[in-house]
Amino acid sequence: MTELIEQPSMLSDERETIEKVAIVVSKGSLEGIYPALIMANGARMEGIEADLFFTFFGLDAIRKDRYEKIKVATVGNPGMHMATWLGAVPGFSALATWMMKRQMEKIDIPPIPEFIELVHDSGVHLYACKATVDMFGLTMNAFVPQVEDIISVGEFYEKAAGGQIIFT
Repeated sequence: MTELIEQPSMLSDERETIEKVAIVVSKGSLEGIYPALIMANGARMEGIEADLFFTFFGLDAIRKDRYEKIKVATVGNPGMHMATWLGAVPGFSALATWMMKRQMEKIDIPPIPEFIELVHDSGVHLYACKATVDMFGLTMNAFVPQVEDIISVGEFYEKAAGGQIIFT
């Protein structure tokens, strides 16, 4: 007769905790940047280590000449629903951006420049993607002072080792 071997329960009360997150920011619109900042801020509030890696148009969030002028992407944004067809109308993007910023202000979400400073001060590390920086012909001088370095994808993976990688 075969004995039954007791297997450990997969539904134990002990849950694996996240110790580290590495968030990739590739979109340069409000709806592309804010989720990453909110997630990084939330991670730090929970004691989780967080890195932000800005690539392609996500670099706009950390560029001195652009980070105060980020807008809602209206054209081709399926999340805009009925407003998508209005996206090409002159001034509509500015109106949508104004409305979104007003709503965020009501629930105490800071503007991007202030949010960048806040997450950095909480211990979030900010990095620019070397390939994108080279492609756009930028230098470290193009970025806000909270950006620690321009790093390669390989270096990003080294920093992300042992953590969860999140793509926004």
